[in-house]
Amino acid sequence: MDDELAEKIAAAGRERSQAVAARADRPSQRRCAPEQSSRAWVAAPNARMQLREADDGTGPLSFEGYATVYERGYEMWDWYGPYTEVVSAGAGATSLARADLDVPLVLQHAALRRIARTTNGTLELAEDDSGLLTRAPQLDREDPDVAYIAPKLRSGLIDEMSFMFRIVRGHWSPDYTEYRIEEYDLHRGDVAIVAYGANPFTAGAGLRSSDALELVRAFDDATAREALTALRSRLEPPAPLKRGADLVPFEATRLVELV
Repeated sequence: MDDELAEKIAAAGRERSQAVAARADRPSQRRCAPEQSSRAWVAAPNARMQLREADDGTGPLSFEGYATVYERGYEMWDWYGPYTEVVSAGAGATSLARADLDVPLVLQHAALRRIARTTNGTLELAEDDSGLLTRAPQLDREDPDVAYIAPKLRSGLIDEMSFMFRIVRGHWSPDYTEYRIEEYDLHRGDVAIVAYGANPFTAGAGLRSSDALELVRAFDDATAREALTALRSRLEPPAPLKRGADLVPFEATRLVELV
């Protein structure tokens, strides 16, 4: 952290401490950038993501990565300025223990771009010393979204994850420069493969498989577009398509705002 940013954080903390009468469990106007319109999503770049397949190159693909990391500070903002946020180890334990936990694995927090889900047994979530471990061992290679993302993971074009959650419990430091999330609720949130994010501290990314990964390499954008077009052609009445919209771009849809 450079001296200029450190002073901005300290100054924002001083103003925050004077304005906040009592420490709330949840920070106000939490967001990931200085702009007032930015959303409060937290991502884990280089999230040790891996995509594997069977040695014979058939069957489903298996994905693994970290949706967030624990005990590492990252920069967030509120209306006073920047502050450091930390997710405590074990912060998701209560939420992950729910019998009815409903969390999908999505692309860029887009609700309809789901490639796995806890409720149908295709998504597994667990905490370890590093953070929130995400496993999807049965990704359908014929799913257009899986076909779309697989070569981008392999090439390193996409190497970050994120998660959508509700803060249940947390606290400010005495100088109001750091907010620690002690418990979050992930039920009906999501874990996501994203383009960019706020948390710069997770371990290196990659795509690992046997030589049969050549089959995955065949899934380029044209293949995904072709598959989606074929699906749409079976709809009655025909679904109207916007120009260039055979595949919905990552940038369009919902980023999560957390307060």
